Formats: sequence, C-alpha cells, structure tokens
Amino acid sequence: MTENLATLIKKRGPIRTIGVFGMGYVGIPAAALFADVAGIEHVYGFQRNSPSSGYKITMLNRGESPLKGEEPGLEELLGKVVGAGKFSCTSDFAKVAECDAVTLAIQTPFLDKKDLLPDFTPLIEGLRNVGRHLAPGTLVVLESTITPGTTAGMAREILEGESGLVAGKDFALAHAPERVMVGRLLKNIREHDRIVGGIDEVSTRRAVELYKQVLTTGEVIPMTATAAEVTKTAENTFRDLQIAAVNQLALYCEAMGINVYDVRAGVASLKGEGITRAILWPGAGVGGHCLTKDTYHLERGVQVLGREELDFPAGRESLYTLARGINDFMPDHMLRLTESALGEAGKTLAGSKIALLGWAFINDSDDARNTPAEPFRDAALAAGAEVAVHDPWVDPATSPDAPPGLSRDLEGVLSGADAVVVFAGHKEYRGLVPAEVRRLCGCAHPAVVDGRNVVDPDAWIGAGFVYRGIGRGDKNRHALRE
Repeated sequence: MTENLATLIKKRGPIRTIGVFGMGYVGIPAAALFADVAGIEHVYGFQRNSPSSGYKITMLNRGESPLKGEEPGLEELLGKVVGAGKFSCTSDFAKVAECDAVTLAIQTPFLDKKDLLPDFTPLIEGLRNVGRHLAPGTLVVLESTITPGTTAGMAREILEGESGLVAGKDFALAHAPERVMVGRLLKNIREHDRIVGGIDEVSTRRAVELYKQVLTTGEVIPMTATAAEVTKTAENTFRDLQIAAVNQLALYCEAMGINVYDVRAGVASLKGEGITRAILWPGAGVGGHCLTKDTYHLERGVQVLGREELDFPAGRESLYTLARGINDFMPDHMLRLTESALGEAGKTLAGSKIALLGWAFINDSDDARNTPAEPFRDAALAAGAEVAVHDPWVDPATSPDAPPGLSRDLEGVLSGADAVVVFAGHKEYRGLVPAEVRRLCGCAHPAVVDGRNVVDPDAWIGAGFVYRGIGRGDKNRHALRE
C-alpha cells in the first residue's frame, strides 16, 4: 500500500509549499518559522474570514501579530517573512491544492467532561476544508491535541470521504502535537523535541522531513500516530497532576499554619543520583486550552481503544481526573480566602467591591482561555459582590475571552475596592505600592488575596491590609495593623 505513496511523494520532491490551518498561538509561530526556512517557497496561513477572527487576516498580511502578549521575536519574524513574500494569510481554502504539506492546529475543547464528549466541530470543519482540495502526495498533519485514535480514525475517515483519496496510499497522514508555552512560542518550537507519528512508515518519514527543518537544538522522535497522541495527552496530564500535588500541599500548609514556599524549597533541595523531586508552584487555579482538558482526552482514549483490556479498581476515580478536580477547586478556595479576609474587616461578600487583577491565565500574556479567574468572578457575583476586572494584556476589543466590562484602568478598578484579588502574576502587579492601593481603596482595612505569590505579605499587612495567600498559613492568621 505504501509503495504508491512513496512514489507520489518522490515525484512531488521536497516540501516547498506549506499550509497551516488555525492562526492562533500555535499556528502563527509555526507558519512564520516554516516560512523562514530557506528551501520553503511559500506558507499559507488559513483563517476563516468570520466576524470574530477575520481581522487576523489583515493583521498578518501586514506583518503584525494578533497575539499581544510578550512573544520575543514573533512580530519581527512575521514582518520578515511577509516582506519577503514567503507568508500570506488567506480564507481561500482552495489553495490547499498548491501545498505539499498541510498542518492543522485547531482547538479541541470538551462539551461535556463528565461524559468525555469533546467538541471536534472546528477540527472537523478544518479537516473537511483540507479534504475538499487535497491533492495526491500531500502530507496532512494534525497538531491539535486529540483523543488517542483520532488521527487513524475520525481524521482519516473525513479526509478520505471528502477527497476520494486513500490515506497511506494517495496521501500521507500524521500527528505531530505542539509542545509550546505562551510567552516562548518560537523558542519552544525550535528547541523542544518534536513527537511525530504517522499512520504508516512513509507518512512518518514525510512528517519528520517537514519538522526537522525548523528545529535548532530539538530532535524529532518518530513513533506511531496513536503513540504520539498518547504522548501529548500524557505529558499535559502529568503536568496537571504535578500542579494538583503542590496545590494540595498548599492547602495542607494553610491548615497547619506554615509557609508552603519554605516546604517547597526544602523538598526541592533533595538532590542526588537517582533522586527526583520535581515540585511546581501552587496557585489560584489552572487555565489555558491544554491542561484543562487534555486529561479528558487521555481518559476518553482508553475508553475508546482499551476499555475491555483496562485493569483498574472498579468504581474508583482515576488519579488524573482527581487531580483535575483539585485544580478546578482552587478558584473556589480563592473565594473562601476572600470571604475570610472580608469577614476579618467586618464585611461580607454581599455588597463588597472586589478588584480582580489578572484575567489572563498566565503571566504577561493576553491568553485568557479557560482562565480560573472566570469561575471565581461568577461565584463572587452569585454571592452578591461587585467585581471589577483589570488586565493590562487582554484587549477587550479583540479577545474572544475578555469578560464584559474588562478595564485597563488599574486605578479605576482599585478605587473603592474592599478586596484586591490577584489572579495573574503580571509584572504590573508586582510593583504595586500597598499604601497607594489602600488610598485608592478608601477603607480602613481592605483585603488583599494573593493567588500567585506576587505581593510581600509583611509589607501589605504593615500597611493595614487583611492578607490572605495561597499556601501562606504562616501569614493568613495575622493580627490587624493600623
């Protein structure tokens, strides 16, 4: 079966034209890096010209990034490849027919986590748009994080149905999951090892050929498509598990009246041959597109592919979903800390104004997908509080994840606040002056609730604030200062 495909690929020659579906945090830097490769003639960024995201086409075609967080080198690289005529963004999916390789980096959220039902609607639309214009010998790569079995299953079926071609015979098909972190997108794509898994050996080799061109220090690690899918979901599941472990520890430390950061430093100090004690940082919750749902992709994968063979205690929740629940609990805990601080000042949630600082889920970024600040805000509003949200990075005019009323006026948000609640460790919040914030709040003992360890507890307590912090059991029971 693969001999025909190998012949088709040989006739096409090296990969010269690439299409990238999904102009977001993964697709934009990937497209720019592909376009900067000497042997690549042109890269098309495919973007729907929709009311919500069509503006990206114009911005990208003038070399401007729609991503407004700190992304070193991205804007410069876009300007370079657009100026050289090697990259353009288009809504004309017919140009897929010109491409030697097409990648898809499209979000795959869950509609129902309880029933493990993912929302593949955008991905399905993307696959159909690729399939309708797919030419023989083309490589198609799914970069989206997906349920194990999707590449060789649903994706293959859609592409074959739309194109009339056969995967592994007429076109190559692979999974190469992205492994990037917002704030270091270009660096991660260049330097992280790349997992590449094809549905057959020919597809794997062609995908390796594609990705090795943009790697500097990273290596390509070939495997099967399903193994690549499991690798991606597992690595994010493990990170979520690690965060849950330290969040649980932070809750313990609060209860016992000690500082989780002292404990963390002590645990991390244990070093030696064969000793690994990787411990992350506690916080107000986990956000983003990946960690909040990849556990469920992994869980769904074993239900689809290995349910009959799985040996696991009956009726027990998996360790992974249990960890997910702990991280999802942290915004609730932030509300309890806020309620406790307000109570010490003689106030209740009902009728209090909360200044919520930081809507993005990660420091110094505009990425607010699945932000843990949202469930906190919703619960605070339900309790009768007024919530004013500030974020210097999230643009309310363009971000689909910006809440109604999001302000970039920090003084206005702080004015009259009974509680200042920090959900993101933006650099703008690390330099806040307690006395000035207290003046803006205008009350005797405003509360400050630190979900990211960005304020100095002693300085704020000394300025008359009621302090609460994640994992700061040593400070959460302090006496009020005038």
